[in-house]
Amino acid sequence: MGHEGTGYEMMREDKPLQADHVVALAGNPNVGKSTVFNALTGMHQHTGNWAGKTVSNAMGITEYGGKRIVLADLPGTYSLRADSAEEEAARDYLCSANPEAVVVVCDACCLERNLNLVLQTMELSDRVLVCVNLLDEAEKRGISVDLDALEQELQTPVVGMTARSGKGLDALMERLQALLDEQPAPHFQPFYEETIEAQLEILTRLLGEDKFNVPTRWAVLRFLEQEESFLRNVSADDLPERFLVKLNESIELLENEGMTSEKLQDSVISSLVMHAERIAGNVITYQKNCTDARDRALDRIFMGRKFGIPVMLLLLAGILWLTMIGANYPSSLLSEFLFFVGDAASSGLAKIGAPAWVDGLFIQGMYRTLAWVVSVMLPPMAIFFPLFTLLEDAGYLPRVAFNLDRSFRKCGACGKQALTMCMGFGCNAAGVTGCRIIDSPRERLIAILTNCFVPCNGRFPMLISLITMFFVTGVAVVDSLLSALILLGVILFGVGTTFFASKLLSKTLLKGIPSSFTLELPPYRRPQIGKVIVRSILDRTIFVLGRACIVAAPTGILIWLLANISVADQSLLALCAGFLDPFAQWFGMDGTILLAFILGFPANEIVIPIIIMSYLSQGSLTEITELSTLHSLFVENGWTPVTALCVMLFSLLHFPCSTTVLTIFKETKSVKWTLFSAAMPTMIGLIMCFLVNAASMLWG
Repeated sequence: MGHEGTGYEMMREDKPLQADHVVALAGNPNVGKSTVFNALTGMHQHTGNWAGKTVSNAMGITEYGGKRIVLADLPGTYSLRADSAEEEAARDYLCSANPEAVVVVCDACCLERNLNLVLQTMELSDRVLVCVNLLDEAEKRGISVDLDALEQELQTPVVGMTARSGKGLDALMERLQALLDEQPAPHFQPFYEETIEAQLEILTRLLGEDKFNVPTRWAVLRFLEQEESFLRNVSADDLPERFLVKLNESIELLENEGMTSEKLQDSVISSLVMHAERIAGNVITYQKNCTDARDRALDRIFMGRKFGIPVMLLLLAGILWLTMIGANYPSSLLSEFLFFVGDAASSGLAKIGAPAWVDGLFIQGMYRTLAWVVSVMLPPMAIFFPLFTLLEDAGYLPRVAFNLDRSFRKCGACGKQALTMCMGFGCNAAGVTGCRIIDSPRERLIAILTNCFVPCNGRFPMLISLITMFFVTGVAVVDSLLSALILLGVILFGVGTTFFASKLLSKTLLKGIPSSFTLELPPYRRPQIGKVIVRSILDRTIFVLGRACIVAAPTGILIWLLANISVADQSLLALCAGFLDPFAQWFGMDGTILLAFILGFPANEIVIPIIIMSYLSQGSLTEITELSTLHSLFVENGWTPVTALCVMLFSLLHFPCSTTVLTIFKETKSVKWTLFSAAMPTMIGLIMCFLVNAASMLWG
């Protein structure tokens, strides 16, 4: 975003992070903090619509009045008490990096709640600028904020703005520069119960100044609260003996008056809330609200007991239908183009007299596998992720978490897992990455380990093809309805397995009490379609596809070698399939199918082509576009509806693809949990296939 004629300009990442000032950017989730950051620095930080989306500090540079200012975009957080990963990351930065000033971005629609963070920040920093954002939405809701009165109450600079349209950015930079140039001035400081204040005054005087990088009063309050995250970073050797003696006396005095560390913390929080209520009451005026009435009406549909879950399922089904229907044609075009390029490359190698094995390894093996993965994965992801991100941008996804929170809590998990599970329908790797929004490490790990139970885009083509070939009646209208119902049943079975596995893990390996979390329901907003498309394609689609290709390339070479190296007139591919066949028969499949799943580790999209290649004894991946021809090939090789059902179950419940496994390792930093994430679904899948196969044999 450029502002011609203004005093600041965006500084790009190619310039070094050297500047005249360092400023932190803090705020609650969903207040537009990252939008302000993006507008000032030109970087494109993802702005999700639920708490905890930003989980690490991002840095950028802006320039104003000839001064270069480093901006640190802190994680969205409701407080600085270090009760979650976001709170701890934000507070650690303010305590250790010692920024010269802090800009706290607030939502004008819910200023009272945001003031809690403002007051806590003012205890930590002597230069605080309050930015009241989303004034346009507040006006639509009949909310008026007296910015001058707020500045008088807080005794610190206050600016109003609408970051999405760039209104108020100049005023923000002007007030920030003035704040940085001036000497720090006293501003409003929260005060607490008289008993606490008395001990704070004595201990602050005993401790003296310059003991820490933080204000002495703030540090003393942490000592009185006996806050573990703070005490871990403090050595008793650095503290005066008389201070330690008095600190123990003060803690004992407070406990004798019934104020334990927990009650002391509650009292401090209550005092902050009362200060926020008083200030908000003095500066906010409410009028008749039409937008709130609209939001409440929508919430009765999207979150009501009667319509909440059905509407959620319909939206999911609509996205999946649009993804599969919309991806067919571009996927076919992309496949034709990529295989045309491959054929041209083969012809070129033949003309220059290159050895046959060069064409085999690098074109028939590596390139054809890559072409297959790209042509099948790219179009669905390029459709699904933008659609999913539009729901996120519009404010609907937090409602999904609300609807499913009770179900996940009964399983010992977190309601936010509903969001990551939905992301898994596009790509399980993206769903695993999305688990960062879950604060509890235990619940985050449960969500990571169970994400692969919902079918991703790569598994839908196989599921739809098998349903069409083996479970339809031959009547067009009935076929489409029956296929849709069976596919919905498969999806719901995957969701049910997610609940089951989450419950099992929470009762065994990952025992614990479900944590509570604050789920903010943002207002419904008109999505920024252009930004959504660019962001989802760059941040998710290309990212996931790149990881898949890294593993698909060497696997393509391996598949070609297995298909073209023969021992005793049999290819290694056939020998491996024969070796696995007795084992696979127990689970309603054959050795070729099981081997195809193993070799399809890079991407689920190549499982069916590997099966076709093996059955036809071809030397490279082969495609059959006519389902009737493919059905005949499968039946000739012993397939029955039971075989198709077992293949569908194993496709749904087997180990995740290489991209997801690699992402799990990067998120957990644990080989043990990465291996477990592959072993657990595989065992569940084999057990389900065994039960289906055994039941079919018993019932004849």
